[in-house]
Amino acid sequence: MTVLADKTQRRGRGARKAVRQTRDITMLPALKRGLPLTEPMDSDQIARIDAASMQILENVGVVFRDEIALADWRRAGAKVEGETVYLDRHLVRDLIATIPETFTYTARNPANNLPFGRDHAIFVPMTGAPYLRDLEDVRRNPTLDDLANFHKLCHMLPAMHSTAHHIVEPFDHPISHRHLRITYSSMKHSDKTFMGMTTSPKNAEDVMEMCAILFGDAYMETHPVVTGNCNGNSPLVWDETMLGAMRAFCRRNQPVLCSPFVLGGANTPASVAPTVAQLNAEALSALAYTQVIRRGCPAIYGHYLSTVSMKSGAPMAGTPEISLMNLMIGQMARFYGVPWRTSNTLGGAKTFDAQAGYESATTQMAVHMAGANYMWHSAGWNEAGMHCSMAKFIVDAEQCAMAYRMAEGIRWDDFDAAVAAVADIGPGGHYLGHPHTLENFQRAFFMPEMFDNNSIEQWQAEGSVEITERALIRARALLSEYEEPRLDAGVDEALRDYIARREREIPAAEALNQDH
Repeated sequence: MTVLADKTQRRGRGARKAVRQTRDITMLPALKRGLPLTEPMDSDQIARIDAASMQILENVGVVFRDEIALADWRRAGAKVEGETVYLDRHLVRDLIATIPETFTYTARNPANNLPFGRDHAIFVPMTGAPYLRDLEDVRRNPTLDDLANFHKLCHMLPAMHSTAHHIVEPFDHPISHRHLRITYSSMKHSDKTFMGMTTSPKNAEDVMEMCAILFGDAYMETHPVVTGNCNGNSPLVWDETMLGAMRAFCRRNQPVLCSPFVLGGANTPASVAPTVAQLNAEALSALAYTQVIRRGCPAIYGHYLSTVSMKSGAPMAGTPEISLMNLMIGQMARFYGVPWRTSNTLGGAKTFDAQAGYESATTQMAVHMAGANYMWHSAGWNEAGMHCSMAKFIVDAEQCAMAYRMAEGIRWDDFDAAVAAVADIGPGGHYLGHPHTLENFQRAFFMPEMFDNNSIEQWQAEGSVEITERALIRARALLSEYEEPRLDAGVDEALRDYIARREREIPAAEALNQDH
């Protein structure tokens, strides 16, 4: 016990400060891709998808289950019959032409601002998990403290460009109040950009009001500071909840992801190309509506992709068809000149095992080759999104940093100096002590910290620690070193006052839900 006490004393405040001073948590800039993209469709095939999507919009129509949206579409000149909107292709093209192809996300720390669109991309962690695998790798319902830990990790992991929003659901708060606490956690525990809840129109309006407290109303008119997500109900339905939330964001000039929710073979045709044609029509209808709400507001072509097992009906991740669809959707988004979102590092495994690794790696490679701009669900996703794994979160973030390095492309700035070193060393020598190596070794080859590349003897001597435990050790260390980025005291007080007032106004009728 004395030895443990001594160790604890030596790793007191001074020791933690020393660690913090040496660990680099500087966020990576927005990824600027330097590799050519994989584009499986030729121009005729792109035109074929486009024509099929336009025929769906004109002849099948899209259901908008929202009286305000239907009235908006009538004023815009669309044909409306009941809840079905028939969109003329010329109207659609005219509307989506006003969506900005690029913009800059503004964070409360200007050093974390992010150019976005075209060749620029960002990594965003997973959201929406009703369970987590915690720091002891135990699967359980999350709390607000668990969510805060994930937001703190996002702040410290260089490859994470955003804190997202409800990475895990805080089950210790009433459902009707969660959006307020989730938004505050995103704002408080990191100074990176974040996402805003769209679980109802009023919740989205609350998020907008909190953003206005943090950034200012006038500032939001000209600066994207937060991202919303609006999911469609495939096939070909947009509902009142999502459309109301969309209006809350677009009216304040904040970007939304227009995301059809694809279960390939269940709510789309059981074939890749026709699935993309339907998804494309759904996304275009929502993108066009953002411009009916407010011309020129930023919007992002979105989707969630999975295929359905014809044996069980369960959604699958990491399948070849998902990769092909991502490649095709990237081409379609570029064809229309709009930024696009996809899902990254998805997996259906129940633990952080080989299946989780294979599925996530397959998905991530396709996402990069497809040229996605908003790479959501980039850390932690497992069990088809039912839980966020603390261990996988850490390893996924490092995988994103590795993929970032690959996607940057080949560096040529030291080429001449390195070739000159060949003459210095000559046959039979080594480069370990050469000045070029000493100057460049830290950036020459990515050195992952979560992967063990030592000999088996050394690995065994160090306790035979496998990757899940290594990642949990890292997570605990990061959280022990975390320092909260300062939030202006007046802004913090105003946010807390807003939350307190809204919690008094919103009935907390829902019992604290301990199940899912």
